[in-house]
Amino acid sequence: MSVYLSSQKIISNWIDYNNHMNVSYYLLIFDKYGADILNDTFKMGENSAKTTGKSTMIVESHITYNKELQLNDEVDINCVYFDHDKKRLLYKMEMIHKEKKYLASTIEVLALYVDLNERKVAEFEKEKIKIMDEFINKNRSNFNYENLKFSSKLKK
Repeated sequence: MSVYLSSQKIISNWIDYNNHMNVSYYLLIFDKYGADILNDTFKMGENSAKTTGKSTMIVESHITYNKELQLNDEVDINCVYFDHDKKRLLYKMEMIHKEKKYLASTIEVLALYVDLNERKVAEFEKEKIKIMDEFINKNRSNFNYENLKFSSKLKK
């Protein structure tokens, strides 16, 4: 089970000399079409950075490359796990081939909430904690708690 975030088509600029998507673009897809959507959902994305001076920064990630993708393949980006503490986000996403339904890649991320003006880690505001907790409660049955690398790093 998972929570759908977005879909993306593999474009020619992302294809390397092995005639498949280069590893760097898996991260780009997860960041732009997964993490950005989560950050916007939790009111911590680009708008927050520009208006409140607070956003998130990734401090650790673990990515798997399960099966190659090629030009014009389309993938779904899904959130398979999400949690937080006072200052950290932990989430895991998967990239699924839209037509063939195979797992192409996963990423697990540990991110910090940061005051960009001071360049220091900050605690989430109550409003953002409420939004994240509502997301967790709504989607808990869709989360996969197996094989998480960073869950011990949350300070609950």
